[in-house]
Amino acid sequence: MISPWDRWYSTSCCLCCHVRTGTIILGVWYTIINAVVLLILLSALYDPVQYRYHLTSSDLGTDVDVMDDANICIATAISLLMILICGMATYGAYKQHAAWIIPFFCYQIFDFALNTLVAISVVVYPNTVQDYIQQLPGTFPYKEDIMSTNNMCLVFAVLLFIGCILSFKAYLIGCVWNCYRYVSGRGTTEVLVYVTTNDTTVLLPPYEEAIAIPPKETPPQYTEA
Repeated sequence: MISPWDRWYSTSCCLCCHVRTGTIILGVWYTIINAVVLLILLSALYDPVQYRYHLTSSDLGTDVDVMDDANICIATAISLLMILICGMATYGAYKQHAAWIIPFFCYQIFDFALNTLVAISVVVYPNTVQDYIQQLPGTFPYKEDIMSTNNMCLVFAVLLFIGCILSFKAYLIGCVWNCYRYVSGRGTTEVLVYVTTNDTTVLLPPYEEAIAIPPKETPPQYTEA
């Protein structure tokens, strides 16, 4: 009987490239995004007057300092951690080290769980969508048109958008998992065992191949008539 993990296992992703190539591209893409975010945060720390986002009283009725130095430092640390995790996944897929891919896979699972909780909160509390739109600044484009939309249609549109994002994230999780299985599988099947004696060195095949080789038949013993 084929297990569900083996049924969905594939060495190709996006219908054209190998799972290793896809994981490397995904790791590089995430690294670039987090590097750009890190540069913006470091610029905000260097020149806080220019990059600080300050909502005036005309927008929300009160002065709210959205990004202070503490929040910027926390975001910078998270960006550095994400660059490290994405770099490990890229290196692990390129050098075929399966253990290096695990942190990036765990991050994908965590991100998928957070987005799932957002979708569940929208279903349980549909009025939160309208409340969130009301908190947006008055200069937000098409805010009045969105507010005039029926609440059920608005919730359906948000759930459809989140569902598309979750489907795409689930596909990427499957690609990274298949890459991990492929790399770890190659690591186990290509192990060669060397047995060294005093004057000879014997190269043994892997265990699975060794047990698949049928034993040689022993010749019949010679008996005198």
